[in-house]
Amino acid sequence: MKSMQPASKTLIIAEVGVNHNGDLKIAKELIKAAAMAGADAVKFQSFNTDTLVTEHAPKAEYQITSGEDNDSNYQMLKKLELSRDDHAVLINECKIHNIEFFSTAFDIDNLEFLLQLNMKRIKIPSGEITNLPFLKYISSINMPVILSTGMADLNEIEDAVGILLSNKLSKSNLSILHCTSQYPAPFDEVNLRAIPALKDKFGIEVGYSDHTLGIEASIAAVALGAKIIEKHITLDSNLPGPDHKASIEPDGLKDMISAIRNIEISLGDGNKKPSLAEIEMRNIARKSLVAKKLISKDEILSEQNVTIKRPGNGISPMLIEEVLGSKAVQGFKEGELIIK
Repeated sequence: MKSMQPASKTLIIAEVGVNHNGDLKIAKELIKAAAMAGADAVKFQSFNTDTLVTEHAPKAEYQITSGEDNDSNYQMLKKLELSRDDHAVLINECKIHNIEFFSTAFDIDNLEFLLQLNMKRIKIPSGEITNLPFLKYISSINMPVILSTGMADLNEIEDAVGILLSNKLSKSNLSILHCTSQYPAPFDEVNLRAIPALKDKFGIEVGYSDHTLGIEASIAAVALGAKIIEKHITLDSNLPGPDHKASIEPDGLKDMISAIRNIEISLGDGNKKPSLAEIEMRNIARKSLVAKKLISKDEILSEQNVTIKRPGNGISPMLIEEVLGSKAVQGFKEGELIIK
């Protein structure tokens, strides 16, 4: 018997982000690892440090503890920039491994550059959810857009969605990612029930950007209705750099994707009915009315001569009250199925 296929496949994004540590060799290895694990897409980050942060912008606590130097936030990011030529190399590597390339832009200039590379989708990072000019620019483009909502409350998400849908962007092309912007995110702050809540509120596709350790949260998110899963990937979670400790290694990513694909099939269509295998099983596991002892033709059927036993391909015990008190239509040997 053929296995059921999910109605729609979860888009699984392996988030390289800045885990290449500014090294194209590492970036290529991460692309290959993501493809071998079964991810649908691999995502990078496209930014110019000079237009992203001031020289005095502070580091987050996790960025301080994950480094091996005393670089400022500006200096750290400067080392993690991808040049425009680097993008061409990464796109070619993705083609080799048959995996979708895309990247997060943090400003209009980098977004325009990425659009020239024929990306299939736009990703708005959590930090830009209040960037009005950026949101307005994206609203003028009707292509798949993913809005990450880490650090945002419901009013901020509503404002951003309203802006994005105010121009050419269609509702069917907009998705929201629930996200907890901590690295790693503690389980008691993940709030996965926000996934169905956001879907009910906005009536659009919702996914989950997972910053927890392990794979449980992503799997549970799919069970709760997430149609996009984004998970940071690293070659080694002990490498220096801001995001490695909150990232999953290739074997873990493979396990996560395998589990998600099984969950997709397991979810079914929500219509409660026996499967084909269960229909076959009913005759084995259910019971029927059978003769408790030898019964003669025309003998009155009663609790003294009728009992309930397997198999289930005879008269259902649900009908016992209709059968008791009637005459046997024929003689029955002990253990024989009663017929009407």
